Amino acid sequence: MGLKRKAPSSPFEAQREAARRKALNALKRARRAADKAGVTLSEWEDEFIGSVSERVKTYGRAFADPEKGAPGQSLSAMQARKLKEIAAKAKGEPPKSRWGRKRPAGD
Repeated sequence: MGLKRKAPSSPFEAQREAARRKALNALKRARRAADKAGVTLSEWEDEFIGSVSERVKTYGRAFADPEKGAPGQSLSAMQARKLKEIAAKAKGEPPKSRWGRKRPAGD
C-alpha cells in the first residue's frame, strides 16, 4: 500500500508545485552533467546553483520581484537563462553570443 499524496487545493497550487519540481530537477541535472563530464564550474556558478535550489526548496521560487518572472514559475527569466548557459557548458557546447549579436566574419 503506497503513500497517498495530498491533492492540491487549487489548479494554481498544482502548477506552482510542478514548476518548483521542474526547476529543482533542472538544477540537479545541470550539476550532475557537469560532474559527469568532468567540467569544473566556476565558484560563482556553483554558488548560483546552490543558492537558487535552496531558495526554490524554501520559498517555492527563487526570486522576490513578481515582475522578473512569469506567474507560477520558480525561476526568473535571467535565472533560467543562466541555468541554460551552465547546462550548455556542462555539455561542452560553445557559449552562445549574448543579446543575439553575431560576430563579424573577420573577428
